[in-house]
Amino acid sequence: MLKIAYHPIYRHPLPEGHRFPMEKYELLPRQLLHEGTCTQDNFYEPGFPEERYITAVHTQEYVTNLKALNLDRRAARKIGFPLSQELVDREQIIAQGTILGCEFALEHGISFNIAGGTHHAYSDHGEAFCLLNDQAIGARYLQSNGLAKQILIVDLDVHQGNGTAEIFQNYASVFTFSMHGAGNYPFKKEVSDLDIAIPDKKGDDYYLAKLKETLPGLIEQVKPDFIFYLSGVDILETDKLGRLSCTPEGCRERDRFALSCFRESEIPVQVSMGGGYSPDIKIIIEAHANTYRMAKEIYF
Repeated sequence: MLKIAYHPIYRHPLPEGHRFPMEKYELLPRQLLHEGTCTQDNFYEPGFPEERYITAVHTQEYVTNLKALNLDRRAARKIGFPLSQELVDREQIIAQGTILGCEFALEHGISFNIAGGTHHAYSDHGEAFCLLNDQAIGARYLQSNGLAKQILIVDLDVHQGNGTAEIFQNYASVFTFSMHGAGNYPFKKEVSDLDIAIPDKKGDDYYLAKLKETLPGLIEQVKPDFIFYLSGVDILETDKLGRLSCTPEGCRERDRFALSCFRESEIPVQVSMGGGYSPDIKIIIEAHANTYRMAKEIYF
């Protein structure tokens, strides 16, 4: 069964006019239920993780200050959301959704988190709408419990997974792969184990060719026993924070190819949704929903 992490806290109240489309976290489950891609049985509601799983990735000082709402003004500003107890609770619950998703992926082959993909969270600070790095936390959870040894993180968000790269820079047992827009944030990139920077406005053919010539060989090279997939839909040409000019059909083909590679390799995969900032919320929801439709078609 396809298991999907969702909690009502995922939709967090933001100041009017904030550019982050928080409503997508409420609308996406509704769409999946409405069209019959999922039923209520597919969803599970995570609680809070044990702090030891968070501090396996983030420094104790950062976690303590974050929970106490004690970040300095500059550090809080880099996050991009007004800091509050509810926001910090939300980020912990998202991380637990991914932790539990790891268990479900081991059982069913694949799992999803309606939120997550918080790849800009570093070991000692948050930035760009990311406070805690959910997939990094999931990776260390698996390793610390002897559930996986070699892990591959496939980050196909339009923005480089800079926080993930920093966290695992000295971990040979976690391979970080980021394929992102060359001209997008972060403008000072970190060094992943493999970075592919796509020039602006190259479109579907270029993007998909790069992915298809890279991913199968990478899986064979790394030989992971678990994969994390970040399926951001900010590669779309309509995205106000992305510059890659991919079409909805191209984004769908990206997901089809990636998920097919994972399925054929028989490697468990946890999927977090990442970014999507098209002005029309319907475009964001449709692109994210396509990832779930593909998973259901390929796996179930």
